[in-house]
Amino acid sequence: MLTDLINRPSENKFFTVILAIFTVAILIGGFFLLQQMQSVKVVMTIFAVVWGVGSAALLYFTMNSIAQSLPRKFRSVSVAIVFAGPAIILLFWALVLPTFRTLWFSFFDSTGSKFVGLKNYIFAFSDPVMLETFRNNLLWMFFGTSSCVILGLLIAVLADKSKYEKAFKSLIFMPMAISFVGAGVIWKFVYAYKGEGINLTEIGLLNAIVVGFGGTAQPWLLIPFWNNFFLIFIMVWLQTGYAMVIISSAIKAIPGELNEAAKVDGANAFTIFFRITVPYIMPTIITVTTTILIFSLKLFDVVRVMTGGNYGTNVIANEFYLRQFTYGNTGQASAIAIVLLVVIIPVLYYNLKEFRSRKVLK
Repeated sequence: MLTDLINRPSENKFFTVILAIFTVAILIGGFFLLQQMQSVKVVMTIFAVVWGVGSAALLYFTMNSIAQSLPRKFRSVSVAIVFAGPAIILLFWALVLPTFRTLWFSFFDSTGSKFVGLKNYIFAFSDPVMLETFRNNLLWMFFGTSSCVILGLLIAVLADKSKYEKAFKSLIFMPMAISFVGAGVIWKFVYAYKGEGINLTEIGLLNAIVVGFGGTAQPWLLIPFWNNFFLIFIMVWLQTGYAMVIISSAIKAIPGELNEAAKVDGANAFTIFFRITVPYIMPTIITVTTTILIFSLKLFDVVRVMTGGNYGTNVIANEFYLRQFTYGNTGQASAIAIVLLVVIIPVLYYNLKEFRSRKVLK
């Protein structure tokens, strides 16, 4: 009955007006009630959740009613604005405006008051610290991404042939449930080192294994250049499960007739893998690769928790954090953020293009 009434513009004008007045009253009245509940936090929280969710649903219902009551030529556009408009406004406010604001500040000094032109960008591409961060990000991009994808592919293929497939995949996927900060803390204990030789007051799991086999404990996170690979291993540990699950689903979509025909023609397991499996799931491999590649470019948590960017392990995102929140240099921090954005955009564009092409094919 209510739906029929709303869908007949000639009969629902009065209903729409009453509904709009009621909605405004609920929004304003709820806001004033919240102000009166400041002293009772528990009640205020419960009321805020109920009122907030209910008001959002009521607001959408009212705006949809108003859009449906408009003339037919405006109706479809109005409904689209009602449901997509708030999301677009939020994206514009939270993403587009900050991007332009950051671009603006990248041309100013540390205080954001004096115009310095391209000075901050010259710093970003010439400072030794920045060049080191670019080098480290390249290491993360190449070794981290390739290791995750290759291991994920191999595990997906091998586990698919095992009767314990679910158990193996669950164990490998389990690290995905851990946050990157949590993983950094865990592996900091694994790499822990203090003292010399076997007279250690503090020792991590890795050094305990090394010492147990007669070796000498090493300060793994203090070894220049190679400490980056110890950090990269953490990303591989976390992201291999993601790559494995996505690639495994693509492998299971391969028609069984293809493999059977290849076996009839005398193809062995390696030939089937390289001539059928890999080419068939290549779009999925590319999607997984670009996704992990984007993550490796934005990486921050692991480096921040493990080394703070010291000992030659700094990355672009961490240097941005240091410039803005430690050194207070808004101009340089903004320039670094824009450089990172520019580097990521081509990868995002390629990923989106591949997704659209696959959607069209389907």
